[in-house]
Amino acid sequence: MHAVIMAGGRGTRFWPRSREKKPKHLLDIVSDRTIIQETVDRIKPLIKPKNILIVTGQKHARELMRQLPEVPAKNILIEPVGRNTAACIGLAAVHIQKKVKDDVMVVLPSDHGIADPAKYRSVIAAAAEAAEKKSALVTIGLAPTSPHTGFGYMEGGASAGKAAGEKLLRVKAFREKPNLEQARIFLQNGNFFWNSGMFVWQASVILKEIEKFLPDLHSGLMTIHASLGTSSEARTVSKIYKSLASVSIDYGVMEKAKDVFMIPASFGWSDVGSWDTLWEISPKDPQGNAIAGGSHTLYENAENTLVYSPNKLVALIGIKDVLVVETKDALLVCQRGQSQDVKKIVDALEAEGKRQLI
Repeated sequence: MHAVIMAGGRGTRFWPRSREKKPKHLLDIVSDRTIIQETVDRIKPLIKPKNILIVTGQKHARELMRQLPEVPAKNILIEPVGRNTAACIGLAAVHIQKKVKDDVMVVLPSDHGIADPAKYRSVIAAAAEAAEKKSALVTIGLAPTSPHTGFGYMEGGASAGKAAGEKLLRVKAFREKPNLEQARIFLQNGNFFWNSGMFVWQASVILKEIEKFLPDLHSGLMTIHASLGTSSEARTVSKIYKSLASVSIDYGVMEKAKDVFMIPASFGWSDVGSWDTLWEISPKDPQGNAIAGGSHTLYENAENTLVYSPNKLVALIGIKDVLVVETKDALLVCQRGQSQDVKKIVDALEAEGKRQLI
């Protein structure tokens, strides 16, 4: 079994901590380990580091090698340009095929938080068993805990038995991010699950599905496969990647494929997607205030706040429901519940040409 960790993206919703040169997954946001280190630590008891592949961009490869010395440098796969998750997963699949002909691959985002890693591993192992026995696409469906509008959903279909003791369902339908009213209906229904972005399948199976639904991508991947281990590999990957369409694995394959299965699960998952999410998962005082990164903070009549400020003392007086994030060159003050819009600040800075701040 191989793990494929997708470590792209900019993490703009965690600005001003997250920057282009050091995005969210390379930061120590929820503990003294970085998020990517925690992701690798979690899967290591199930999959040896020699079988962990990390797909990333050139600008982050060196830092990943530094942070993850247990993962062989040759397992850091570099995308010349970002082309979304279908290309990322396809690239990893052809590398696995070149290495071992075929194997189950566990595809994981680099930036999730998991409260119960033992349960998480048992679910992944069950998904791997199902993927191998059924030669099918398997994903992890997370039992929703709120009517969240920021996640895609999957509707559970007919029972497909069990895998390693875990319930297995057919996926009846994929649903895009809903509005609040629809999300409440999904939650009340009890048969809708958050799309975790975690996938388990054999490398050969996903490549066949890519060939069926994304033939141009498959053709490019086969050209890359033929070049692996030759003197033309880097040149070929660079040339092919630039010509590929940018499409997600969900839209390009999962929503179209017939045999898609899901293991419904609950293991304390968080996408650690924003400062609001960090407040939600952080320990709090009796007034609901959370402190991140060992910040020195004083409160006077303050409620439900989050402070990250390693460089300065922050004093909050008569205030509630705010997020305060201080770095050496920027200060963010945001109403709690609106941190999804931090990306708009990054877009504005980019439009103004202030790249040193992003």
